[in-house]
Amino acid sequence: MVVGDVTTGTELLVIGGGPGGYVAAIRGAQLDLDVTLVEKDAYGGTCLNHGCIPSKALVSATDVAHAAGSAEHMGVHADPAIDMQGMVSWKDKLVRTLTKGVEHLCSDAGVNLIEGRAEFAGHDTARVVHDGEGEGSESISFEHAIIATGSRPIEIPGFEFDGERILSSRQVLSLESAPDSMLVVGGGYIGMELATVFQKVGTDVTVLEQLPDALPTYEDDVTEVVRDRAEELGVDFHFGHRATGWEEDGDGLLVTTESDDGEETFAAEKCLVAVGRRPVTETLNLDETDIETTENGFIGTDSKARTDIEHIFAVGDVAGEPMLAHKAFKEGEVAAEVVADEPAALDYQAMPAAVFTDPEIGSVGMTEAEAEDAGFTPAVGQMPLRASGRALTVDDTDGFVRVVADAESGFVLGGQIVGPDASEMVAELALAIEMGATLEDVAATVHIHPTLSEAVHEAVKGAAGRSIHY
Repeated sequence: MVVGDVTTGTELLVIGGGPGGYVAAIRGAQLDLDVTLVEKDAYGGTCLNHGCIPSKALVSATDVAHAAGSAEHMGVHADPAIDMQGMVSWKDKLVRTLTKGVEHLCSDAGVNLIEGRAEFAGHDTARVVHDGEGEGSESISFEHAIIATGSRPIEIPGFEFDGERILSSRQVLSLESAPDSMLVVGGGYIGMELATVFQKVGTDVTVLEQLPDALPTYEDDVTEVVRDRAEELGVDFHFGHRATGWEEDGDGLLVTTESDDGEETFAAEKCLVAVGRRPVTETLNLDETDIETTENGFIGTDSKARTDIEHIFAVGDVAGEPMLAHKAFKEGEVAAEVVADEPAALDYQAMPAAVFTDPEIGSVGMTEAEAEDAGFTPAVGQMPLRASGRALTVDDTDGFVRVVADAESGFVLGGQIVGPDASEMVAELALAIEMGATLEDVAATVHIHPTLSEAVHEAVKGAAGRSIHY
């Protein structure tokens, strides 16, 4: 028996329960809106279930194992045994805990939760299709809608994900045994993070990147620190190589690439394809709304997260670069507040980003070159971590902190950090930019000794022309 179509109504319909969607739903409910959230997979979206959280769990676990087995010079002698199945099981437990937590947060806020796939049936109506035979569908009329359907890994021609030899970033996180060898197609942040993880568990990793270097969105001296560390771990890099095809080779595969030197083949047990992500819009039936997507498939929005249709919003990955969960959090809040007639707008001036490689990268605001292009006369201060007492005591001195400011006004414009806990330290510079702090404001703030954050303090003093420790 098929359940007939049922129509209900809501003030705010949120499509997708990832970082942008669930935050929008909770914020909307806090503002006394009647909110309905539709999620077809698992609450928390890709970030919580198949991306940010599980990958960082494996980063942390492999870091522990690597540190324990590489500390003889500190007087620590250990030979850790890595149980990949146990590591993945621990990761999955964390994910389940957080997924349930998101569901409870939404329920406690008063959000109406519906499992299913939502598609537009008009400018003010959506149809929710439920999985399972006989589950049927239901229609929801809405006053406002927020699209938060996220993104998925890009497949390149000839390298469709099969879950066996050709793996997506989602599939590779669930491997219960470490392959002997792995090819990573793509040297961006996802490829570099996962290359490091698997090299540390004993996999022989080779990165194939068609550009001249890894992490192309970062400055050369930042990338160099991370690439050099990866090479020390044993990761093999081949730049200027475009993967063109593959074939089975016993229990593994052979990948063919093209470069300026011609064709070359690389053998491995598995191949991870990590060449970026694309927005998920094809499930939305956008033709019913007259919303058009960009050439890259994103939904264009304004400073209030509105689409071309005034009462329909888009947040998170589906709304464009940068594809960052914390950007989605902010956009979700702003969209819900605009729906509730609150004075809210988006300002990306201080949008930090991080790469959880070894060592980490944290960045925010402008680089020196970007500051010059914007018409500023940049004042730059830099503190190498080899001069940091705390970096020495944690035995991790590769990298530096760089601060960029306007020489005339002293306002902090940006910062680049590469080193341990860079993702944490960059928050101080993000706050400085957001609040319009000057070099003097940060320099006058006492920092605890010994800490890594002292390197930020010293770089700020360097930009002001009065460095003490370097």
